[in-house]
Amino acid sequence: MIERIETKQRMSRIVKHNGTIYLCGQVCKDAEQGIKEQTETMLAKVDELLIKAGSDRKHILSATIYLKDMQDFAQMNQVWDAWVPEGYAPARACVQASMAREALLVEISVVAAEI
Repeated sequence: MIERIETKQRMSRIVKHNGTIYLCGQVCKDAEQGIKEQTETMLAKVDELLIKAGSDRKHILSATIYLKDMQDFAQMNQVWDAWVPEGYAPARACVQASMAREALLVEISVVAAEI
């Protein structure tokens, strides 16, 4: 069975299938902030969605991070490393990409297991 949560015309914020949770791309709450703040609020949104879906950051299977500029890689990783529980690092990719809005610096797509 496929469960779609917060579905709109273009996408669902959460899709669940066979114990796997897929989150749509998440961005920051305030695009006027720098890379660290954008990463922090983006990951806070991931936490909220994972809880809503019946999971948490210890159950993330994979993450794809999109950076507007790879020069932000080290600063983004400082926030990421503090956020990921020790011993629970998911498979991860990080690529440079154009963003949907000019002010956005980072976006993440997450796949997790249900608890």
